Amino acid sequence: MIKNLLAFIGAIAIVAMIAMYGKFGGMISGVSKLDSGAIPAYMDMFKSVTTYGDPARAMMKEYKVAEDITGDDVKESITALAEEYNMRVTGYVKMFTKPDAKPNEVKEARIWSLCSLHIAKVFLNYSKYFGGFMPCRIMYVQLGNGDAFLITMDLTLAIHGGFPLPKEMADLAAKVKTAMEEIPQRAANGDF
Repeated sequence: MIKNLLAFIGAIAIVAMIAMYGKFGGMISGVSKLDSGAIPAYMDMFKSVTTYGDPARAMMKEYKVAEDITGDDVKESITALAEEYNMRVTGYVKMFTKPDAKPNEVKEARIWSLCSLHIAKVFLNYSKYFGGFMPCRIMYVQLGNGDAFLITMDLTLAIHGGFPLPKEMADLAAKVKTAMEEIPQRAANGDF
């Protein structure tokens, strides 16, 4: 009886493996072609989604703005820092201000667009779909309780989420990633 039960379980396992291979076999062979950082990047994103339930949050980096730093201070910092990182501020919009915002409501929102035009051209010539990441953006959000944050896209998946980029492109992408992490981090503390 136990022997028959184990044989039945084994048969089900074999059928399940065949079905899984039929459904996912092509993807499994494709995984070996991905950048070595792809799986960890997707897993980090998946962990964030399962923790917070918010896919937008999973794709962003957030920097708390120091209490004594205003939105105007952040604007000056970002403008100055962009040049240091060879980025150009290609746009700025003060989206709105709501003076009577409740503590967890957005009181003020601003957005900066930044780009390295040379790097943008290289990436667009590689794949026009990189245009969906351009220009890079930094969002300033101040809540009604006074807390303020700078939010920018985490570029890890854009860089490592597919097949490995050619070395020159990977080096250029690393420069943009560094800029888009360090500019908001430094601006959040009023650095120039």
